[in-house]
Amino acid sequence: MKAAVFYKYGSPDVISIADVEKPIPKDGEVLIQVKAASVNAYDWHLVRAKPFFTRFISGIFKPKNNIIGADIAGIVVSVGNGVSRFKQGDEVYGCLEGCGKSGLAAGGFAEYVCAKETNPALKPVLLSFEEAAALPMASVTALQALRDFAELKQGQSVLINGASGGVGMFAVQIAKVFGAEITAVCSTGSIDILRELNADYIVDYTKDNVADIGKQFDVVIDVAATLSVKNYRSLLRPDGICVVIGFSTIGHMISYSLAGKRDGKKIKLCMANNKNGNDLLEINSLVKTGQIKVVIDSRYSLSETAEAIRHAETGHPKGKIVIKVF
Repeated sequence: MKAAVFYKYGSPDVISIADVEKPIPKDGEVLIQVKAASVNAYDWHLVRAKPFFTRFISGIFKPKNNIIGADIAGIVVSVGNGVSRFKQGDEVYGCLEGCGKSGLAAGGFAEYVCAKETNPALKPVLLSFEEAAALPMASVTALQALRDFAELKQGQSVLINGASGGVGMFAVQIAKVFGAEITAVCSTGSIDILRELNADYIVDYTKDNVADIGKQFDVVIDVAATLSVKNYRSLLRPDGICVVIGFSTIGHMISYSLAGKRDGKKIKLCMANNKNGNDLLEINSLVKTGQIKVVIDSRYSLSETAEAIRHAETGHPKGKIVIKVF
């Protein structure tokens, strides 16, 4: 089968398309023919091995998992012993985190992949394979950040920094489901999209510094991780909660982790659990009721995986980047 592989760390140039052995499902696993996959920051961070401490999981000198890709949608081809949730022919989607070596993603940018039966969920009928592939990691991360880490309540105000990316756009929509008042931070080119997603207020970071807008919020969700701990505290109301989803250096991770609670204001680092397909069932219900829609920035073929990763890393995509496999 064809797969997007990398055997050393570096720029997207280290990614190539190769013929590799088709996997065989073990006990408790399903074999999925991948119809579509989507790109997350998770993918290019693994390719770059940045922050450096990711090497302690993915491999010190070279990657343990050579096929990249976490989010997929496809059709169950066969099932291993003990599988009860799915059968041959089921259309599924999910995140493969925890299905590969050292708890990493099993490698979804391939024609076939094995997944633990606990990871996927049945694909919403309303969605194409490409739309479904865009959902898992980004939507579940947004859901857990708002529901579990921020404990968002109806009527609260929430600031979403980095609102135009995959996680950010889902966070805007899910926060609206919770009944929150939403201020979205984005660039000029994303304003119209975020208005369509029902953001109440928009801050254009190319014109205004969000740290200086003179407003405080019950919840701050920082997907971009561009603000300092001092900024977060100034943006939070008393008893407010800031949830940081992304970070690019170990210094950031340490500062956010140690910030803790002061003057009633909490700062939390969100480490989402994308291994549980049950949260995808909650996303399914939001899709069926029209409360969540998928925004796709661009589509690439499997042979263009390196270009897709490069665009995710440097192109400031508006929504999700999708890879068409079959």
